[in-house]
Amino acid sequence: MSIIYMLLAISVVVALVFFAAFIVSVRKGQYDDTYTPSVRMLFDDELVKEKSAPTTPEPIEKSIQIKE
Repeated sequence: MSIIYMLLAISVVVALVFFAAFIVSVRKGQYDDTYTPSVRMLFDDELVKEKSAPTTPEPIEKSIQIKE
């Protein structure tokens, strides 16, 4: 049973070491993307569709033909 506690403690220590290494690498800019911003201007921009003005329904008098 004591081996389980030892393995649990070792796994927590290893996890903390990896987490600390990740935090240090993020703060030093290891994951910063320096390539994409320089080539972004070469790509075409996506077209943004504008919303059209809402259509107004026809008045009832025009849609109904009255026969006399």
